[in-house]
Amino acid sequence: MTSILTNTGAMVALQTMKGINARLNTTQAEIATGRSVGSAKDNAAVWAISKVMESDVQGFKGISDSLAVGSSTIAVARQASETVTSLLTEMKGKIVAAQASNVDRSKIQTDVMALKSQIDSVVGAAQFNGLNLVNGTQTSVDVLSSLDRNGTGVVASSITVAGQNLSTGAYAAKDVLAGSTGVSSSGDTAGFTLDAATGTGSIVIGGAGTFAAGDKVSLTIGGRSASYTVADADVASTTPNDLVATGLKKAVEALGIAGLTVNYDSGTPGTLAFTNAGASAKTVSAQFTNASSGGLGALAAIDVSTSAGATAALGNIEGMLQTSINAAASFGSVQKRIDIQTEFVGKLSDSLKAGIGTLVDADMEEASARLQALQVQQQLGTQALSIANQQPQNLLSLFR
Repeated sequence: MTSILTNTGAMVALQTMKGINARLNTTQAEIATGRSVGSAKDNAAVWAISKVMESDVQGFKGISDSLAVGSSTIAVARQASETVTSLLTEMKGKIVAAQASNVDRSKIQTDVMALKSQIDSVVGAAQFNGLNLVNGTQTSVDVLSSLDRNGTGVVASSITVAGQNLSTGAYAAKDVLAGSTGVSSSGDTAGFTLDAATGTGSIVIGGAGTFAAGDKVSLTIGGRSASYTVADADVASTTPNDLVATGLKKAVEALGIAGLTVNYDSGTPGTLAFTNAGASAKTVSAQFTNASSGGLGALAAIDVSTSAGATAALGNIEGMLQTSINAAASFGSVQKRIDIQTEFVGKLSDSLKAGIGTLVDADMEEASARLQALQVQQQLGTQALSIANQQPQNLLSLFR
């Protein structure tokens, strides 16, 4: 039955055309934007996931910047520590030369002080963007390194960089080693040699000085070091010298040096008597350091202008050299970690971008093929609609 009131064929052709045009618009949008999911209405779940991942990528860009600044800051500190190590090594050579009896120790002392001044200059200049990690002003610094996503949200994680103290300031002589064998003119360093088999010597703790909490007395014996840091309880005691001496005695004995005996003379407060029964001589150096002095504060007390001072300096320079070596090694280790994290963050960002692309990017080859097919369908749909619209005209021939 054919009706002039209801053109079913035209209605079907029209609906087909609408469907074709809708799919054609979607395909053209994919080609224009390059995305198959451009908004939440396209695919709400996929769109939500992609937006979360895009926010993480943006966050990792900020982390990359933070890691770059952190790496540069640590590189400056590491370079300063390595330079200080080189200067201390050169200073050690001067101190070794001062051990001879036929040298001009005053000139050597001038060279030593010049090297100390250079160390001060290096430590003071070792800052990046106002942050100095080697002068003792920073205990630690956190470098933002990652965003850790879990079921409850996002947590930022950091790499902690420990600050080092290679400054030489705040030293004040207290004459705490007065009475020791081979004591220096300042009374804060002492040095002597324990001969093989029968060598003896003594260290007097306290001397004419007064301890404060945080003060430290260090001993280097045969290249091995021990120290004792004065505690609040020691200062509050009526016999602080005895407590510091016995604490230092335990630290020395813990080294386990063969042939070395350390006796505490209670009759002479603060006195440690050393006896060497070993087959080789041992050099003993003592150094007092103020609580507020820098990690290399003991440099101020080095004086090789005398034989005793030169002997004491030989052992004490080893401890300071180890301090700078440890600082450089610490910075080098954490810088390596930051560089590894930087590389990881870069690769992680690339992986996230690839994942986002997999979720929302359009398959351009498929879209191209689909576009051509839809264009053909559109043309056929137009022709079908035209034919359907012409059918009522055919009825006129029946009434002629």
